[in-house]
Amino acid sequence: MTFLWGDMLWFLLAVPVFVLIYLLVLRRKKKGALRYANLSMVKAAMGAGPGIRRHIPPTLFLLALTVMIISTSRPAAVITLPSQHKTVVLVMDVSGSMRATDVDPSRITASQTAAKAFVTDQPRDTRIGIVAFSATAMMVQVPTQNHEDILSAIDRFQLQRGTAVGSGILVGLQTIFPNEEFDLRQPGGRREPQQRRGQALGQAPSQEKPPHQAVPPGSHENAVIIVLTDGQTNTGVDPIEAARTAADYGVRVFTVGFGSPAGAILGFEGRSMRVQLDEESLKTIADLTRGAYFRAGTEADLQEVYKNLSTKFTLETKETEITAIFSAAAVVLALLSAMLSLLWYHRIV
Repeated sequence: MTFLWGDMLWFLLAVPVFVLIYLLVLRRKKKGALRYANLSMVKAAMGAGPGIRRHIPPTLFLLALTVMIISTSRPAAVITLPSQHKTVVLVMDVSGSMRATDVDPSRITASQTAAKAFVTDQPRDTRIGIVAFSATAMMVQVPTQNHEDILSAIDRFQLQRGTAVGSGILVGLQTIFPNEEFDLRQPGGRREPQQRRGQALGQAPSQEKPPHQAVPPGSHENAVIIVLTDGQTNTGVDPIEAARTAADYGVRVFTVGFGSPAGAILGFEGRSMRVQLDEESLKTIADLTRGAYFRAGTEADLQEVYKNLSTKFTLETKETEITAIFSAAAVVLALLSAMLSLLWYHRIV
């Protein structure tokens, strides 16, 4: 547990002082009772109630005071809470290498099956969008809560040549931030500032949009991107630069490498070629954006990856301020102290 206002804990030094004051009051009461002439009068002065019970209300009140002081220091703890991610963009590789059959029945079929299982497991209030990429990238399903539309979009994939992971990430960002501009011709998709041009008389001056102000990586809590690919980037935007752009927007990118680093031999139009998995790039993308990398060598692995991602998006573990819990506990203890005092002694001790 950590404390956002740790200096407030110095007030806990007052607790032993209150304990000392309470003990002095009891001692003074006892000395006053001993002045009476007989034992019966002493008992009457000290109270005829059960011995230890009379200390319970003051003890509860002291605990309430202690907890209240702790709450003013704004305690925080790492706890598991429902995730705030309301938009998930699946960026899926539909390059020709996905027809490889090292995963039964094929990589593309296995990825579609696992992706549909992932969509089905998401809460109904989660918006899911689909981006498909090969040599280029395009949004094939805008983020929606309609799972039927999402599943239909996944079933409509058509394999094409080329692998542009970076372009897929940028189109995923464009899906999350439709009002932003990402230039797929630039290395990182960053919009270059336009030069000021002359204007005709009477024409209103053009309003140039200011550049985006970078935010901490992983700080965007309402959307994430999941990239699934089985190959190496051979065209389009540099995926590392695209990841840096995603990091500047605070969007976490989770990458799933499909296949093996050794690769597989794939025959296409009378030629044979080796398709390999670029794990280092996918790990770098995940690290830069505060996401995570997973490798799925088989269909079962891929299903397990999506299952882990479903859990990660449904329940998220993070440091959260728990001041309200301590405040509520202090109120309950104070009320309990007052109620017991009124019940047993008809007054608030």
